[in-house]
Amino acid sequence: MNERHRAPYEDVLDLVGWTPLVRLNRVTQGVRTPVYGKCEFMNPGGSVKDRIGRAIVEDLESRGALGPGGTIVEATSGNTGVALAMAAVAKGYHCIFTMPDKMSQEKVKLLRAFGAEVVITPTAVPPDHPEHYLQKAKLIAESTAGGVLANQFYTPANPRAHYESTGPELWQQTDGRITHFLAGAGTGGTITGAARFLKEQNPTLKVIGVDPRGSVIATFFHTGRMVDGEPYQVEGLGNDKIPETLELELVDEYVTVTDRDSFLMARRLTREEGLFVGGSSGLIVHAAIELARELDDPGALVVAILCDWGEHYLTKLFDDEWMRSNGYLAVERRNVGQLLDAKAREGPELVSVKPSSSVRMALSAITTHDVSQLPVILEGECVGSIAEAELMARVLEDPDLLEQTVESVMDPPFPVVDAVLPLERLTPLLTRTNAAVLVRANGEITGIVTRYDLVQTLTGAT
Repeated sequence: MNERHRAPYEDVLDLVGWTPLVRLNRVTQGVRTPVYGKCEFMNPGGSVKDRIGRAIVEDLESRGALGPGGTIVEATSGNTGVALAMAAVAKGYHCIFTMPDKMSQEKVKLLRAFGAEVVITPTAVPPDHPEHYLQKAKLIAESTAGGVLANQFYTPANPRAHYESTGPELWQQTDGRITHFLAGAGTGGTITGAARFLKEQNPTLKVIGVDPRGSVIATFFHTGRMVDGEPYQVEGLGNDKIPETLELELVDEYVTVTDRDSFLMARRLTREEGLFVGGSSGLIVHAAIELARELDDPGALVVAILCDWGEHYLTKLFDDEWMRSNGYLAVERRNVGQLLDAKAREGPELVSVKPSSSVRMALSAITTHDVSQLPVILEGECVGSIAEAELMARVLEDPDLLEQTVESVMDPPFPVVDAVLPLERLTPLLTRTNAAVLVRANGEITGIVTRYDLVQTLTGAT
């Protein structure tokens, strides 16, 4: 039986740490090297940053930089803000956070739920711009009475928290068998602190940094040159500068992963492993699986940090429309057959008459089945058509038409299209003078699609 939680805790901060380590199974099918995820999203604030929230606040207190009634100011992508806000609530402080405008609304609302003030800044500005979220936080701290900058990118308390907790946990949870550790770097605290501890236990252990494509860290690692970063959508990892808390000499390799691969893997982890994580976790796991496949060693043990909780991203990577609009999911292209299938669930199969049928029979079929367009079929081919409104108007003018054959009153046949025809190619066929098309599948006419059906689909009604 798990001994954790057998006794009560003093406050919420004591819940931080000792997150589970779980093996990944379905997303690693065909890969012999075992891959494990460190479930940092199971911290009380929902992310790996909970580990540094308490550590930074207590470090500020011990140095006399933060006193009763003080205000903690920080530039954050959201998760550090939650961790600091949680610590501030437990200890009685106020918080002000600056956050780039690319961050999800869930994170903004979450910070405000803790009573924090959030200042949104533009993403697309250089690091030295006064509106950059780091510079903005410094200005606010300097101008706020009792304000102090948490300074997660510079404070030694950040990597020290991971040296004292994350690293030892991984060593104990794997019985010292961990061979490869993968993490990203926003501030660099996680990878630096955990790597330092793990390499002290086993100098041959490999540490792999994972960077979003567009961040400057991986390029600097490989070339020693600073380049201009490019925009990317993954939140919380990567940077447009090299953080002071990141010690690259502890890292053995740095790889990059695209936004698309990151988001798709996060969705797979949720749907295939039941691990509801954000894009940064997808980024790290994608790299971990590629590494595991390359190692092809059942004796190795790869660990990836699962950084945060997926609920922060419901309006982004877990929203299909957002994913499609950003080019991460293929735009869904429906065809005529799919529209016909949806229509068949709600109404009758194809209703038709023969040329030799009476007009009375045709009107009866129209009213019985509540259709407005009726194809005239002979030996499997459309030879004519009947429009409800026009036929009824003619019958009212001349009731004797009821006993005439359909052949004598029918209009030209409807066009026939294949079921695989994309819907966008159907629109030009449904004109003012042609209200429907017939659909052919496997050599047979199987249904009819009208202007009304297409409009219903375009407006989302079906």
